[in-house]
Amino acid sequence: MKKTFLFLLLFSACLLLWTCTCPIKEKADENPFFSDYNTPFETPPFDRIKEEHYLPAFKEGIKQQLEKIDAVVNNEEAPTFENTIEAMESSDALLTKVGNVFFNLLSANTNDELQSIAKEISPLLSKHRDDILLNQKLFERVKAVYSQKDKLSLSVEQNKLLEKYYKDFIRGGANLNEENKERLRKINQELSLLSLQFGENVLKETNAFELVIENKEDLAGLPEAVIITAAEAAKERGHEGKWVFTLHKPSMIPFLQYSEKRNFREKIFAAYINRGNNNNELDNKTILSRIAALRVEKANILGHKTHADFVLEENMAKKPENVYRFLDQLWKSALKMAKNEAKDLQEMIYKEGKKFELQPWDWWYYAEKVKKARYDLDEEMLRPYFKLENVRKGAFTVANKLYGIQFVERTDILKYHPDVKVFEVKEADGTHIGIYYTDYFPRASKRGGAWMNSFRKQSRQGGIEMTPVICNVGNFSKPVGDKPALLSFDEVTTLFHEFGHALHGLLSNSTYKKLSGTAVPRDFVELPSQIMENWASEPEVLKMYARHYESDEVIPQELLDKLKKSSHFNQGFATVEYLAASFLDMDWHTLTEPNEVDVLEFENNSLNKIGLIPEIVVRYRSTYFNHIFAGGYSAGYYSYIWAEVLDADAFEAFKETSLFDQKTALAFRKNILEAGGTEDPMTLYIRFRGAEPKVEPLLKRRGLI
Repeated sequence: MKKTFLFLLLFSACLLLWTCTCPIKEKADENPFFSDYNTPFETPPFDRIKEEHYLPAFKEGIKQQLEKIDAVVNNEEAPTFENTIEAMESSDALLTKVGNVFFNLLSANTNDELQSIAKEISPLLSKHRDDILLNQKLFERVKAVYSQKDKLSLSVEQNKLLEKYYKDFIRGGANLNEENKERLRKINQELSLLSLQFGENVLKETNAFELVIENKEDLAGLPEAVIITAAEAAKERGHEGKWVFTLHKPSMIPFLQYSEKRNFREKIFAAYINRGNNNNELDNKTILSRIAALRVEKANILGHKTHADFVLEENMAKKPENVYRFLDQLWKSALKMAKNEAKDLQEMIYKEGKKFELQPWDWWYYAEKVKKARYDLDEEMLRPYFKLENVRKGAFTVANKLYGIQFVERTDILKYHPDVKVFEVKEADGTHIGIYYTDYFPRASKRGGAWMNSFRKQSRQGGIEMTPVICNVGNFSKPVGDKPALLSFDEVTTLFHEFGHALHGLLSNSTYKKLSGTAVPRDFVELPSQIMENWASEPEVLKMYARHYESDEVIPQELLDKLKKSSHFNQGFATVEYLAASFLDMDWHTLTEPNEVDVLEFENNSLNKIGLIPEIVVRYRSTYFNHIFAGGYSAGYYSYIWAEVLDADAFEAFKETSLFDQKTALAFRKNILEAGGTEDPMTLYIRFRGAEPKVEPLLKRRGLI
């Protein structure tokens, strides 16, 4: 009896210990995607999200959405906007929750495990999307609602949502026969993997290259800050006592601008333009040729002549010929200007007593020399006035003066990387708007370029306001030694540009996430970003944020005058390299036959056709053109300059009144930033501006007239 009692006592103690410790273990292992985050403003709990959480959350998200879709399909009530369209709109809550975190980190802070997960989940997501869009019974319900839309007394936004869903089904293959539906599924799955592989290869090629300099004399011409940065990079990469330059632009561009060693300039430039084109395991030629062919086949199956026809149907441009006509309108003047610039650079080469012909790897170096000679201005004179924190504060100040909003740094909100800063965005009266992350410095785990994305889009689900959680990611110059991060003026402009995208997401005022923020046609989405660039260079604004990082002295008027006088300098080069990439994009996506082609031959033919001069290389060669082969800009890279017509014209509305005219700012906020994709973009633009945009402000700004 005593032994039995002791056994029971011991068993009870063990049971008590188990019940005390087990829940803690379960809680530690709990998947954070399966419950509320319980963080400030429901921001992602990055400290609790582990790699092993993604796949189960994705699969559960797919399962939950299919269950909700089945409920819609099997609803015995007649199809209505509420029980069909709104029910679909709210069906993907978990899938969106996990996807927003995963794909943001895949771009901004990736690793081998995330990339492996992406390869596993992408075909599943492709299949899942097809399972919905090719569900005939579901389509019949959507079509039934769409057919009676004129009798439903829907709001403008509800009409737009209904139209979007109906078009998604049509464009997703709902009207195809079974054979074509099955082929479309296979194409979509293959494309999802090929695009992932393309981007992964570009990132690996970018990270793999290093120009190691061992002799100090080979640093001739480079500014001190650039040399210090290279020494730090060398130390990080195990080359103590040497200097390393990489293909990340904050390292490469200053080297091309200032290095006197022409052979090294050629080496780093050649490495940059040959990413994905080295006939190794990271070569992208076969991949992109296959992507282009599959896109043609998909477009043909869906009843379109080319992929561009398929894409542009939903954009402002509507047809490929409209894009080509627009690009042609700019090309002749830009090419003429670029040829004149090339002559100026060649004269500088001869003036130095050199006899070689100008090459692409010489352009940045001699452009800097000509600018210095002509305007007594170079990039390093400006950098001390562009401390990153001050530039960001300047962007915040512009937003405050335009829209009355404020940005308050939050140190209590979790971050996915130490470089990230977090801000709460509020209305003038303190009302919470959203959360804004900034992540500005390059690293091996981050793809190149700069972008905006969302961890949560603004919407109102079931009457509950879902506030936005937005991020800006960039690859700007890092702090050097005891100096803070000092930006080039180009980086300043990029920061303002991406901040404009962020405002589009933060100030959104839509009911449905499918129409929220940046969910607008590709050739309209760049308007909010590009208009912000205008304020970055206005003297009145520069005096607000351009202060010397040591003395806090405001940028002197003399430098502002030089900056203004040089504003058209090198614009031929900038416009030509960009337009050439736009033509190349359109040429890839106006192919009419689903055949894989020789990439280099195709690219050469495309660029020769427009007469690109040999001194300039297209901004993105095909093998590292992430925008169109790993991003969402296929048949859409023209969008930047299309939207520049809009933003140049829109900014004139402020210039006609004042930079911070409240009436104009309110009109822009209401009709552009808040409206998202709730109406036709030209309708929204005319409501803001009073008329369609004119091209003259753009031509004037770029010095083309």
